[in-house]
Amino acid sequence: MSHPVKYILTDIEGTTTSVSFVYDVLFPYFRENIEKLREMKLSPDVFEAFEQTIELSLELDGECISHTDEILAKLLQWSHQDKKITPLKTLQGVLWKEGYVSGQIKGHVYEDVPAALAAWKARHIQLGVFSSGSVQAQKLIFGYSEQGDLTPHFSNYFDTTTGGKREVETYRKISAEIDVKPENILFLSDIREELEAAKEAGYQTVQLLREGTEPSWDVTATDFSKISV
Repeated sequence: MSHPVKYILTDIEGTTTSVSFVYDVLFPYFRENIEKLREMKLSPDVFEAFEQTIELSLELDGECISHTDEILAKLLQWSHQDKKITPLKTLQGVLWKEGYVSGQIKGHVYEDVPAALAAWKARHIQLGVFSSGSVQAQKLIFGYSEQGDLTPHFSNYFDTTTGGKREVETYRKISAEIDVKPENILFLSDIREELEAAKEAGYQTVQLLREGTEPSWDVTATDFSKISV
């Protein structure tokens, strides 16, 4: 690292967690249980997400919807398209919580991750998460992981409400919020475009080369144990 690392910000999918877990476990669980949202539509989080879905359906797709059937159909469509849309991510988190708490879902985290997080925390390096999944979904995957509860390691969680993961300004916002200079932040991700945005914001960066990821960055690591800070 060219500067001392005081804060490590990590992606989830393809970085701490396998892509297949998200696509083969989490997404199908949401689709199979989406009808449960009918009974939850008056709860504040679900109600607000439904309202946002109505607004974004018109704004993004030019479709005017209002009924619950139409809202659920739109959410299902966005899910199949893997859209990074806030109300979809919120509602995925709502249903995933039920799955995690009941024990039907256990969050996948690579075996090298917990030890690295503990070692960095012991050296007083702060840790944060930045994922397109909602903050609630992030806390669930780490809180109910196969490796136990990893949430005590993390000081902050960021999602699409902060900004896009491929936008430079988003990383500037995160730096300001955590009050750490960009050059003292290390960002970990498998996606080149995210690393480019973080680097332009002044962050140090490492690309994780999990299964299926081709090297496309100047600094890479096959797992967390290979990252020297």
